[in-house]
Amino acid sequence: MPSDRAPGLGIVISAGDHNAAHAAFVLAAGAAALGRAVVIFATNAGCRALLADLSGLADAGREATLAARGVSGIAALRAAVAELGGRMIACTGGLRAEGLEGAALAPGVEIGGVVTFLAAVEGFQLLGG
Repeated sequence: MPSDRAPGLGIVISAGDHNAAHAAFVLAAGAAALGRAVVIFATNAGCRALLADLSGLADAGREATLAARGVSGIAALRAAVAELGGRMIACTGGLRAEGLEGAALAPGVEIGGVVTFLAAVEGFQLLGG
């Protein structure tokens, strides 16, 4: 549940590599666990982080490495963000730019544009990468 103490957190994922996506989801899950509202917006190659199958991310094999070391991977973090009420938005134009229109998205992922994201994060702290 969102807290009145701290502003929400809006995160933009634009890179298609595992490290960038993992860091974004670690921050999102942490903020959501603290009761902050969270909105993740993925665009261009970053849309790969919101696909049901993470194999399209650069260095996707890192997911197995993290699991072997007892570190939550992107799939677990995405589920936590969703369970804690976070929003995940895949950019319509980003999906199109990457040839991912119609690809299976992770549970709970919405499709929307930058206007949808900006309206959702008014007054939020913003992080991008």
